Amino acid sequence: MTMMLKKLGGLLMVKKKFILFLFLFVNFFGNCYSETEPYSKLENDIAKNLRCLICQGQSIYDSNSEFSLSMRIYIKDQIDSGHSEDQIYNMLVKKYGQWIVYDPGYSKKTFLLWFIPILLFLLGGAIIYLRIYKSKKI
Repeated sequence: MTMMLKKLGGLLMVKKKFILFLFLFVNFFGNCYSETEPYSKLENDIAKNLRCLICQGQSIYDSNSEFSLSMRIYIKDQIDSGHSEDQIYNMLVKKYGQWIVYDPGYSKKTFLLWFIPILLFLLGGAIIYLRIYKSKKI
């Protein structure tokens, strides 16, 4: 009976050591290999707001083309160099034109882009209001 207890105690000790080893192994290599993306949040935000010039309708973030991969590297290099998000956008717009940016911002060139939808909304509301007002008047 004592021999069985010794074997059982030895097995429990081996199990404890194995569990401790497994815990340390997972923690050590779990920190080395992360399943998160290799890019920072700022890099991803910029990549999501830029169009891929090769792929139709995809952002650089979503595309796997060589152009988008080189743009991701370019964005990372610019951030590492200390450039701000606006500086990176300005450099890319200067090189590729306003079309590369999904959110073009406000400028003289994009004034109509922002103003026409508001104007159409107000015009449509006025037409609906006048139709309802005329139908009540009759």
